[in-house]
Amino acid sequence: MKALVLSDTHGNTPLAFRAHGLAEPVDIIFHLGDGSADADLLREVLDVPVINVAGNCDIGSSAPRELVWTGEGKRILLTHGDAYQVKSGLMKLERRGREAGADAVLFGHSHLATNELRSDFLLVNPGTLSVAANRKTFAIMDISSDRITASHFDID
Repeated sequence: MKALVLSDTHGNTPLAFRAHGLAEPVDIIFHLGDGSADADLLREVLDVPVINVAGNCDIGSSAPRELVWTGEGKRILLTHGDAYQVKSGLMKLERRGREAGADAVLFGHSHLATNELRSDFLLVNPGTLSVAANRKTFAIMDISSDRITASHFDID
């Protein structure tokens, strides 16, 4: 299964659609917050499931702040990351991932592309597509019953 992973789009839907165009075909899109309205638009327009969580800037969003998605025999924790202070380190997020029994943890908030393999799971932040960002990135994940891998891509 191929997944497009986005976060912190902050209203930059043209770049989110461009990331999808570069990544396709994908089986699913994960959006990790600070752009719940962007995720809603992707869901309406594209013929692909969009799973999203709300970020700290998604005031009034009905999306959950965190969820565990299961597919291909894997458990993936989706969260924006602000509740785990990811700008100050990943220890709290790593602890939450272990509590959730996750095979991978997807998060945003810091706007920094991250792909770290811990002893028993993967931590992935796709970065940001915010107009104001110097570096705009997204991630593509390959999820199978054997493993999960992620790669980052720069986009302008």
